[in-house]
Amino acid sequence: MRKRVVAGNWKMNKTLNEGLALASEVVNMVNDELTDDVSVILCTPFVHLSQVSRIVEGSDKVFLAAQNVSEHPSGAYTGDISVDMIKSVGATHVILGHSERREYHNETNSQLAARVDLALNNGLGPIFCCGESLEIREEGNHVRFVTNQLEESLFHLSEDDITKVVIAYEPIWAIGTGVTASTEQAQEMHKAIREFLANKYGADIANEISILYGGSCKPSNAPELFAQADVDGGLIGGASLKSRDFVDIAKSY
Repeated sequence: MRKRVVAGNWKMNKTLNEGLALASEVVNMVNDELTDDVSVILCTPFVHLSQVSRIVEGSDKVFLAAQNVSEHPSGAYTGDISVDMIKSVGATHVILGHSERREYHNETNSQLAARVDLALNNGLGPIFCCGESLEIREEGNHVRFVTNQLEESLFHLSEDDITKVVIAYEPIWAIGTGVTASTEQAQEMHKAIREFLANKYGADIANEISILYGGSCKPSNAPELFAQADVDGGLIGGASLKSRDFVDIAKSY
């Protein structure tokens, strides 16, 4: 059975004290209310990681992720964060290839392939993001574009390693554009991604990989989204900044 995952990407939000309060609220709510087998991951800014790790320590349902990692293990890379630094503060996962990183920082598929390797080789679980813009969607090239991202960044991995990757599909065209992605469109892309993985690794391997939906998921639409055959959870943005909304999403299975 595939893992069900709800990951909250705080992006560049919350001061340290605000973040600690939010993390405490989430952990307490999850411990009190979440009975289903769901992994909850808090993806915090780097400044929060060390102290949030103490809040989630000991929980068997709440985990910690960084929002990025350098492809270099160490060295003269001012402002970057190494995999050893992330591991040293207790994080177990890392987001790689988020659409905002690709757009604003020009991260490439080859860079991300190196980061995936570094994360896996050091025991961090990658949350690998993929997705297409409105222009690509309107041209009808969305499946080809997204599967190319997967091929160039993940398809060098062994069968064992690919099952350690969580994939997050982001319909960039439906985030902050006024255009809404339907549940059917979400399922269509998740199914296409899983079929593409199956063509490379076989159906058994593809069916072990969790694929999350990262397009404006809220408590109101999460139950319908999570009921889809190939949607295994969500990478949550804005709603992850409100503990009640975020935990309600995690309870939507």
